[in-house]
Amino acid sequence: MRTALVIGTGLIGTSAALALVSRGVVVHLADHDPEQARTASALGAGTDEAPQGPVDLAIIAAPPAHVAGALADAMRRGVARGYLDVASVKGGPRRELEALGLDLASYIGSHPMSGREKSGPLAATGDLFEGRPWVLTPTRDTDTEVLNLALELVSHCRAVPVVMDADAHDRAVALVSHMPHLVSSMVAARLENAEEAAVRLCGQGIRDVTRIAASDPGMWIDILSANPGPVADLLTDVAADLGETVQALRSLQSSDEAKRREGISGVEDVLRRGNAGQVRVPGKHGSAPLVYEVVAVLIDDQPGQLARIFADAGRAGVNIEDVRIEHATGQQAGLVQLMVEPKAAPVLSASLRERGWAIRQ
Repeated sequence: MRTALVIGTGLIGTSAALALVSRGVVVHLADHDPEQARTASALGAGTDEAPQGPVDLAIIAAPPAHVAGALADAMRRGVARGYLDVASVKGGPRRELEALGLDLASYIGSHPMSGREKSGPLAATGDLFEGRPWVLTPTRDTDTEVLNLALELVSHCRAVPVVMDADAHDRAVALVSHMPHLVSSMVAARLENAEEAAVRLCGQGIRDVTRIAASDPGMWIDILSANPGPVADLLTDVAADLGETVQALRSLQSSDEAKRREGISGVEDVLRRGNAGQVRVPGKHGSAPLVYEVVAVLIDDQPGQLARIFADAGRAGVNIEDVRIEHATGQQAGLVQLMVEPKAAPVLSASLRERGWAIRQ
């Protein structure tokens, strides 16, 4: 791939453009808002000047509702040898293109499984997709050259290609992305009118659950409007679990011992099923999840503290697998939780103590 045209210079389009430019590809940028394309260009994502002839690959980075229209326009103008979209829903746009009577040999659907809570070109980074799955949904009609161009794009973005059927993809993202976002929003909505004294008690748990609720509602309306059925089916199951859990909790309030035992059984069931589901979430680099030991370190909220901890862990010869930070309420201090392999935990704890760090047991 020597040339590309990115149509839609939001977070995903601009991030892909930045990655391509870094690999020596000449990238042209277009957007319904010319100012946004100019912003992406100023960030080094390519040029906002139109290409003089067909490019190798046109990347449509528009919201799901506008993908088919943007693709149809680009195909009719013959702007590229191959066409690819990066929308988070795959079945609907393809059916729309088929209904328009377009030859889809030069098109392949795709979805990079990566993003941020922020949107727009200013949130873009060239490493956004690094190590992340990038779904490709070819059909029997897809030209081999177009599939190869798509694989080259994924390689340039340092992502991991995953081939799926379009409708299977839509059911999968409903489960792992769309439904969880709505549930996160519903939990976060409980905080909107909560008492300030209660909100001040927020810890890492509520931050983890509500983090994705900070995303742009307009963007999510576009996404959910393109995949409502599978998401509604999943929420129906969640609603059933909620109903049963509410009933179990009410039983726990009863003075009748038999009802209390029923309540305990009902709550325990949903918690155990949650355990069973959580352990299936892929671990580091998509591998089987591992159980890490936590080394908790008390730190002051001052510049350079984290860098010192990581440097001291390196001196101890210990690799930090993951890290979480819990900030103390009303204090300029926090608790850094360093996740390491179990055999490395005693080594790291001893080494950090020797270097003056306060370790919490």
